[in-house]
Amino acid sequence: MSRAKLLKPGKLRARRRKKSTSILPNVWLEDFTRYIASECRLAKNTVAAYRRDILRFCEWLLQAKLELFSLSIQNLADYVAWLKRQKLAPSSVARHIVSLRIFFKFLQLEGVMKDNQAELLGSQKLWEKTPVVLTPNQVDQLLDAPDCEDRHYLRDRALLELLYATGCRASELTNLRIADIVLDQGYCRCRGKGDKERVVLLNPRAVDAITEYLEEDRNVLLEKCEENSQWLLLSNLGHQLRRERIWELVKKYAARVHTIQEMSPHTLRHSFATHLLSGGADLRQVQEMLGHASIATTQMYTHVDTKRLKSIHKKHHPRG
Repeated sequence: MSRAKLLKPGKLRARRRKKSTSILPNVWLEDFTRYIASECRLAKNTVAAYRRDILRFCEWLLQAKLELFSLSIQNLADYVAWLKRQKLAPSSVARHIVSLRIFFKFLQLEGVMKDNQAELLGSQKLWEKTPVVLTPNQVDQLLDAPDCEDRHYLRDRALLELLYATGCRASELTNLRIADIVLDQGYCRCRGKGDKERVVLLNPRAVDAITEYLEEDRNVLLEKCEENSQWLLLSNLGHQLRRERIWELVKKYAARVHTIQEMSPHTLRHSFATHLLSGGADLRQVQEMLGHASIATTQMYTHVDTKRLKSIHKKHHPRG
């Protein structure tokens, strides 16, 4: 969709001239949301995240009593400092900066804003905090945590096995369809950021767990829903399993493993990548399996593994 179809020329400029008591007219936010979804072709979850980021920015503007069209680079630097004080992860702060740059660029393209001060904001250093990685033994304990006393333990076991076997994000897992799974050949098709499709492999344990879930538990869940669902993982009511519910289930079973202090679905993704590199996998291969657009993102896991090796050396070497 072209910008001409998205907005009439001068439409936002006309809105800019109107007096408004709000920091950001709702219609601007809607136009921006359509712009990043249609023209930038960002993934659904990314669009939702950028929208939330801009709303947070507007909240800060109200608190700071600042006008959108009179901001200086110092004001924007103060906003970044405020984000850090909210104890956001470095990756979240970096995303806020990116969303702000795109929003200001959007206003600039529409003739609402002359200069894009957000372009001057420096990128945040990512992964200042080393991601949590489980040991292979901790992974085994976590994957074995669901038992027959849990309501839908076969689904939960398949869920955990899938996360570790594929390194998929929670959002990718919730969008897996039955048609995406090819059990006899041990792989499935996954749709990542930007709706890019990639093939991820399934190990024998994951294949067995999914097979058992499909044969016994999924039909039970499906009976609770009137329509025949295409999704692989179903909720207790037979609907598509939400990303938030995946987080809840992962944390539930992690709590049973006393050696795991911090856990999320992404922890299994981190562990998947780190264990592959530790086993001698090529960095480019790991990049492809994770669906990273840039290998620079994947290189973070080499630093994680280096830190692990240093700790082993220090502990066991006579002169460590």
